[in-house]
Amino acid sequence: MAEHPYYPPEIQLLGYVANEYSVPQLLAGFFSTWSAILAVSFLVAKRYNPGLSTGDTICVLWFVLTGTIHFFFEGYFAVNHHRMASQQDLFGQLWKEYSHSDSRYLTSDPFVLCMESITAGLWGPLSFVIVGLITTNSPYRHPLQALVSLGQMYGDVLYYATNYFDLVYRGLEYSRPEALYYWFYYVFMNSIWMFIPGVLLYSSITTTASAFKTVEKMENTLAKGSANGHANGSAKKHN
Repeated sequence: MAEHPYYPPEIQLLGYVANEYSVPQLLAGFFSTWSAILAVSFLVAKRYNPGLSTGDTICVLWFVLTGTIHFFFEGYFAVNHHRMASQQDLFGQLWKEYSHSDSRYLTSDPFVLCMESITAGLWGPLSFVIVGLITTNSPYRHPLQALVSLGQMYGDVLYYATNYFDLVYRGLEYSRPEALYYWFYYVFMNSIWMFIPGVLLYSSITTTASAFKTVEKMENTLAKGSANGHANGSAKKHN
């Protein structure tokens, strides 16, 4: 059995092969790829809808980013979970690097596999749909934005909770103790999908509530106008 640097040390990783790329090379490849995607997305969105506000432009870029990560990167894991330890392409080595913070990604952990499969199959494509809804000022943008954001937060909560449960009740520690792996990869990187979806969920809720209030006020105004019209008509008849 090949030796490996993951926690817990006793886990068996059949066919494990150490990464060929260094950490700086992997991180540079990851961030440069998505930076290029965001740059192209920004240009396309502005060309299609020049009047797009700064806030909506940021939302477009977020959903392009999260959509591509969900569909392509996490989708890659869902398809290749059973052979992740031996994968040597860019995505495979990126997953093995991230797995220093959570080795469940190398052992076909049932929860992680199900969670990532749902994320890739649902939240990924729906994120791209939201991009289209934002750029076309569609009224369906906020209901779908709320759905995807809540789904992302729910998945993240379960992701943290199952890890914590295994640590406390089963004594299983999946992350190496180094700050890069635990605090940056595991805590910080995943918390992004708590914070930003939380802000977007709040925005969608308040926007939807405001729209209902506006409709309610219009209905009340029309009802009062109709009532006054009937009252005036009745008064004229009596006169």
